Amino acid sequence: MTLSIKDQNKLDAFWAYCVKNQYFNLGYPESADFDYTILERFMRFSINNCGDWAEYCNYLLNSFQFEKEVMEFFARLFHIPFNESWGYVTNGGTEGNMFGCYLGRELFPDGTLYYSKDTHYSVAKIVKLLRIKSRLVESQPNGEIDYDDLIKKIQADNEQHPIIFANIGTTVRGAIDNIEIIQQRIEQIGIPRDEYYLHADAALSGMILPFVDEPQPFTFADGIDSIGVSGHKMIGSPIPCGIVVAKRKNVDRISVEIDYISAHDKTITGSRNGHTPLMMWEAIRSRSLSDWQRRIKHSLEMAQYAVDRFRVAGIDAWRNKNSITVVFPCPSEDVWKKHCLATSGDVAHLIATAHHLDTSKIDRLIDDVIADLNAQAA
Repeated sequence: MTLSIKDQNKLDAFWAYCVKNQYFNLGYPESADFDYTILERFMRFSINNCGDWAEYCNYLLNSFQFEKEVMEFFARLFHIPFNESWGYVTNGGTEGNMFGCYLGRELFPDGTLYYSKDTHYSVAKIVKLLRIKSRLVESQPNGEIDYDDLIKKIQADNEQHPIIFANIGTTVRGAIDNIEIIQQRIEQIGIPRDEYYLHADAALSGMILPFVDEPQPFTFADGIDSIGVSGHKMIGSPIPCGIVVAKRKNVDRISVEIDYISAHDKTITGSRNGHTPLMMWEAIRSRSLSDWQRRIKHSLEMAQYAVDRFRVAGIDAWRNKNSITVVFPCPSEDVWKKHCLATSGDVAHLIATAHHLDTSKIDRLIDDVIADLNAQAA
């Protein structure tokens, strides 16, 4: 099989477009400084991770041995004994969040899911797909969940088994819900720890907090029941993916036996991409703890640089603790489109991912925002 000259030219043009725009994403949390050329030879194979990597599967062309090592890494990172955990490499953050909500619903079938207004939009879809009772909770100005409103709504619902969706880095403001406060407040109203479920959406910050000096609580040691993190954000991947980790005792509740592959399946999607576990494996095996710390330190310094530059110009920019998301007043459409910014209401943000090696793109953005806001004020 061969392509026509016209179709080859079309691919060549798309290649040139991708090369030109590889590092466009100042407004979106994706690290583009990856190199998986060592894995290119595996693209000729149909690698399908169908079922549970911890068991035999009759579909032999899988990357289970690599996926297992990926899960061992994240069990250590999120402070849970590996033999007490189970998880897998997902298609992205939404699947990880659905997995956590699914486990919570299976544990407490009549429970209500509580999530804040700053929660990722995927949760509203998950609520519909799972047909789970839900309540939207107010957010604080910095994007954190409003703890008073959370407790007020749990009490108003007379909910005995709340399922809490905690944000460990919100999409727009990079806010981190305080796991300790949530647990303290719930237990103050008489609900013991084993009577509610706590999922943590750590899509971006899950690969930041483990490598900073003063992380906010967010791991299994801090009381969570499941956690999801994205693979294409701070780690970087050409294919969107994620990792979800949960307590094995809860996951066993959803396991089903699939006869035609001679295996059990605990996942949402069944057949899964076998190449992304290879990529996550290569990424974690090729970087040391010090490498990750340097990577995160650089990103945080770039974010603070942006805040300082904005503020010197009299622009109200800010970021939450340990966040690489910088929030500032939304500029005109011409500016946010030019710089591919994410916007929400009257704010926009930039995200200082690690492939921004210097301040050049940040400086160009800030210069344009300053000029735009000055023109609007004139």
